[in-house]
Amino acid sequence: MKIGVSTASLYPLHLEDAFSELAKLGIKNAEVFANSMTEGGEPCVSLVSKIQQRYGMTVTSFHPFSSPMESVFLFSDYDRRIDEMMTMYRGFFESMNTLGAKIFVLHGAILSSKCSPEHYCRQYRLLAEAGREYGITVAQENVCYCMSGRLEFLEMMKRELGELARFVLDLKQARRSGEDPFNYITSLGNSIVHCHVSDGNDKHDCLPVGDGCFDFPRLVRELSGVGFDGAYIIELYRNNYNGFDTLKESADRLAEIVCSQM
Repeated sequence: MKIGVSTASLYPLHLEDAFSELAKLGIKNAEVFANSMTEGGEPCVSLVSKIQQRYGMTVTSFHPFSSPMESVFLFSDYDRRIDEMMTMYRGFFESMNTLGAKIFVLHGAILSSKCSPEHYCRQYRLLAEAGREYGITVAQENVCYCMSGRLEFLEMMKRELGELARFVLDLKQARRSGEDPFNYITSLGNSIVHCHVSDGNDKHDCLPVGDGCFDFPRLVRELSGVGFDGAYIIELYRNNYNGFDTLKESADRLAEIVCSQM
């Protein structure tokens, strides 16, 4: 079971600097969050790859800065914008192959978009099939301000798309949507291939592991029960913690919990 940290947690450090900080902390698995076109291509990807090789790290997943654009590009009905985003994302898939990342994190259309469920599934299929050409799994994340923030929408995707429908379970986003994250596991089962981890309590929806009251042992048991073999990636906002050491402490605490439940 892979346990790691997203470079997004170190924003606004540049990607290669954030990745280097994680490497020096002893983090062995990381999600790459590209905050610009530059960070999704060369020479930045090669810089990250060199750090990765030097420290023996695995890049589990890739999350693009372009998520807010997906509504008016990929999930629009305007062919030129769709083509432009597909070209951009194919470039990201190539970068993922350089890094060995297998999961591409998708936010999708926002709640206020006029995208119908039928069109959404059609466009998701387009991207997912392109990802497969590169050996990449496109995975829909539950995001509170997107259509994907509703569990019933994700259930519809699973019905309509079958094995192409793969999901990222984000704990803080479930809290923000007012959803019980364990309901996602019950409903989506082995279609969940990746997990964004944070703790929380009644006052804060995103905290380091151990600083809240979330039932992580139950999370591990229930995900293991549906055959989850993806990565648990710590994803915090920079104002949710103090020093970078906290990221390593969160990963270590989570590793202890995972080991105790296996």
